[in-house]
Order: sequence, then C-alpha cells, then structure tokens
Amino acid sequence: MAYCKRHFLTASLVYLSFQGFSQEKLAVSKGNPIITNKYTADPAAFVYGDSVYLYTGHDVAPKSKNDYEMHEWLCYSSADMVNWKEHKSPLNVKDFAWAKDDAWASQVIERNGKFYWYVATEHGSIKGKSIGVAVADNPRGPFKDALGKALITNNMTTAVDITWDDIDPTVIIDDDGQAYLFWGNQRCYYAKLKANMIELDGEIKTISVPEFTEAPWVHKHKNWYYLSYASGFPEKIVYAMSKSINGPWDYKGILNEIAGNSNTNHQSIIDFKGKSYFIYHNGAINNDGGSYRRSVCIDDLHYNNDGTIKRIIMTTEGVRKVR
Repeated sequence: MAYCKRHFLTASLVYLSFQGFSQEKLAVSKGNPIITNKYTADPAAFVYGDSVYLYTGHDVAPKSKNDYEMHEWLCYSSADMVNWKEHKSPLNVKDFAWAKDDAWASQVIERNGKFYWYVATEHGSIKGKSIGVAVADNPRGPFKDALGKALITNNMTTAVDITWDDIDPTVIIDDDGQAYLFWGNQRCYYAKLKANMIELDGEIKTISVPEFTEAPWVHKHKNWYYLSYASGFPEKIVYAMSKSINGPWDYKGILNEIAGNSNTNHQSIIDFKGKSYFIYHNGAINNDGGSYRRSVCIDDLHYNNDGTIKRIIMTTEGVRKVR
C-alpha cells in the first residue's frame, strides 16, 4: 500500500479559545490521517450529543527507540467528522497510583451522566498488564481513578501464559441495560459489569474465534452484534457476528487489510448522523521507520442487506463533512 507523505501534511491547525476551557487546537482534516501534528494510536470513538469524541493513545517514541512509548491519552471531538477540536489531555498513567507506565488502548462510555474510561496499562506491583477505569462528569474530563486499584490484573486470567493478555478493553451496554467488558491478547475475554460500571458481575469467560490477536471491539447494528478484532501479525481486522452478546459468534473474515507502515491495527466502529464509520490507525506520516509512531484515520463503513460488512477501503481522501 503506497502513501504520499506530502498529502498527509496538509491538515491546518488553528488556535481557538472556548469559553470555560483552556486554549484548544482545531485540526481541519484534509484526508487521512486526520491528525498530523502528533502521533495518535488505538482510536476509540464515542458519540455523545451532536459530537463524536475520539480518544487515542499518544506515541512519543524518539527516533532512536523502536518500541512503543506512551504515557497519556488524548481527546478530540468533532460535530462533522472533519473539524476536530483537540482538548487538553484528560488522563495520564500518573493518574493511576497503582500503575507503572504504558498508556495503551482504551475506550470511554457514558452511563447515567457519568463517563467511564477503561484503559490498559502496566501494573506497578502485580506483574503484567492490567485494566483500570477512570470516571468524569464530562467527556472532556478531567478523569480520575474510579477504583484506586486495577479492575483486571494479570493473575485473574489464566487462559494463556503471558503477561500482556489483559489489554485493549472495550465496553458495550446492551439494550436491557447490562454492561459487558471485552478485552484480551491471544485470547478474548469478557465479563458482565455491575450497574456501577466499576465492578465485575460474575465470572470471566472466554470467546472462541479464529486467530484472535487483540483489539476487540463490540458494537450492535440493527439486530446483529459484531465482534471485530485484530488477527495475525502484522495485523488485519476481521470480524464475527451473533444474534446474542453471549454468542455463538459466526466468523465472517477480513474487514480491513494490513494498514500501511504499521504492524498493529486497532479499530472502532460507530454510527453518526446517519452514516457508519471505521476508525483505525496506520503509519502513513511516520518518517522515522519502525512501527511505533501511528496516526488515526477514518473511512466509510457499509453494511450489506444481510447484515455483513463490506470490506473497508482505506483511502487518502478520508470522509466527507456531515451535518
């Protein structure tokens, strides 16, 4: 997949002041990637009111380091999918006293006027990755640790003998009000959440789907549930469908091919103002080599009449403004 670097450096940045908030940047996207002034990864989008809120990780690896280095999460919002306000970073690994480092993949969801942010990070005293949860009264934050400890730690999951299987949390609230947390690497885990959104409600279960690597995302469209996830390495995004949040899941195959210049592939899928979107990252503006400086992109997503999803076409043009 060939990318023209010059094309990706055309997004303009304008500084605006918004009442009640510190100075914020407005990134006017001219295509993919949508943000070009810093590296963004592991996108998780969330529709609230008349806006899309986009939460990402922040790759900051120096040129001399070929590894993932991430310390904070970022927040953007848009009412039209083209003009993106960059808000002050609302959450940092340091906001979790029990965490060591690594601001890995995350997702925000709203319930009863509260906003819950589920994050993957390295635990400070229990070996391995863990999942924490932060809470705020506003989707822009600031967020604070909701538990004072991790929600999920590596010693709670034993399906695979690795220290990084507790990553990439995704949350869905079903039509009956029951919330579910999905996560995992090499094995896909899920569990019910209590109504308070900060405690598990029952046992941790596993899902059997082909070639699961990481990055689960669960969404519902009409009468179908969709479980998309990263598969293989370098990663493609594949998906499965079910009539129940508890499965069984019917594997449907590849959704998104390997993203250019990035070994990882991490997605979110949303509906907004009558259209469906596939949000992911690639390495299109990475001039330093490696696969550790990623950038968020958005392309259109389309469903077939039978509920299956058409292959995602990755573009440099990106998506059009919606109203």
